[in-house]
Parts: sequence; structure tokens; C-alpha cells
Amino acid sequence: MRRFQQVDVFTGTPYYGNPVAVVLDAEGVSDEAMQRFAAWTNLSETTFVLPPTRADADYRVRIFTPSEELPFAGHPTLGTCHAWQSVHGERESVVQECGVGLVEVRRDAGGLAFAAPELVRSGPVEPEVLERVAAAVGLDSGEIVDAQWADNGPGWIALLLADADAVLALEPSFRDDLKIGVAGPHPEGGPARFEVRAFAPLGGGGCVEDPVTGSLNASLAQWLLSSGRTTAPYTTRQGTALGRAGNVRVSTDDTGAVWVGGSTVTCVNGTVTI
Repeated sequence: MRRFQQVDVFTGTPYYGNPVAVVLDAEGVSDEAMQRFAAWTNLSETTFVLPPTRADADYRVRIFTPSEELPFAGHPTLGTCHAWQSVHGERESVVQECGVGLVEVRRDAGGLAFAAPELVRSGPVEPEVLERVAAAVGLDSGEIVDAQWADNGPGWIALLLADADAVLALEPSFRDDLKIGVAGPHPEGGPARFEVRAFAPLGGGGCVEDPVTGSLNASLAQWLLSSGRTTAPYTTRQGTALGRAGNVRVSTDDTGAVWVGGSTVTCVNGTVTI
């Protein structure tokens, strides 16, 4: 029996954010068993906590979707840290080892925040790829204000639309290997600075929408801040189209590093057999 939690991330109210399944005692679990369990939970991500291989890390985490392993993902980073601290005690700062290296997680106002990892790919989206992206989300290319590669591991392509209403109106349906994040500004005084949605391939064809996406918000922040399209701190709203109420806090520190934070809450706590 292995300790297990299911944590809702980017919300303080259970079942309104993005859940992650966390296996806290994963030493000795095979790759095949991890992937099989992640497919069984059928959540966007399931994580497995292991002893670190580096002296400067507190724990190592492996992150699986129902079909593949990811080098990094945002809401699993916060949810895993939440679960780990529930066992090992709360700390002001924790260092997570994962596929992209070391990621610091610290306490922030009302929850946890992770330091955005460096982008592994940035810059303009190739014209032929942008045509595919526009078709995938049902837009004409002229409706896209700007687009950038914003890949910090999962492979995100980021789009900026004219406003939040345009983001909420999207009805994507595509069969492609694209991972697309879309943002649009709310008017002054709105519920957040930006409305965000995230779409990724679904095994067997089509796409799935992620409720609240830490990795995408991290890469969006790096792009939007560096291009001067916004300033920090700010918040984004995500999950609205799915009946969720995710809130993501973006801030910067004195070094200019981007931090992505949100509230976390345990919804399931017990043990599992793997």
C-alpha cells in the first residue's frame, strides 16, 4: 500500500480547479506500472514521488498523462508539493527534481508558487504551423493578435487574441499533435487580467481542454512580460468554459524571475495498491 492524495490546484474550493493524483511512496514502481496507473486515474496528470538523485533537491517527481510522461507540468508541481508537505511538514521553500531539472516551489500569499522554468523553445511560429494552429481552434489567421512558441517542456504554442470573449468563444475540434494555449485580456476591472484556455491532443484523435494549466501560464507570463504586453503581478482565469473557477497568480521577484502560484486543497487522502 502506498500513500496517495488527489489534490485540487489553482483553487481553494474543492472540485473547482485542476486535480492531480499523487502517489507519495513510488520507489520501486516500474515505468510500465506508473503509466498504467496514470491511464487508470484518467486525470490530465498523475505524479509519482521518489527520492531525489541530487543533493540539492528535496524529492524527485515523475509526471504522467494517461498516455505519456512529461518532463514538467505546472499544476502537478504545486499539487505534488502540497501533498509532500502534508507528510514532511510545511516549508517556506522546497526544491523539486523533475525532467527539466530543479524547480523551486515556495509559499506565497494564499498558496504555493513555482519558479517558471526556462523555455526550451521560443520565438515566432512558422507560417505553415500557424495555419494549422488557426484551423485547429477555428480561427482565421487574422483573428490572432500574436503567436509564439512558448515551450517549457510540454510543447506549448501560445496565441494572443483580442479579448477574453474571443477566447471563451473558441470551439476547437482537431486531429493534430499540437498543444495550444490561448489568452485574451479582460477589460479593466474584470475578474482577471487574462482569460486562458489550453488544448492538447487526445489519444485516438480530437483534443481535450485542460481546466487550469500551470506550465502554460508560466510560459505565457514569460512571453507577455518580456514583450511588454503586461506587467506583474497579475492574475489569469482559466476553466470558465468547463465550469471550473481556476485562478493563477503571476508575479516576479527582484531578479526578474517569474513565479506562478495558486491555492491547493486535498480532496482525496488514503492509500493505493500499485
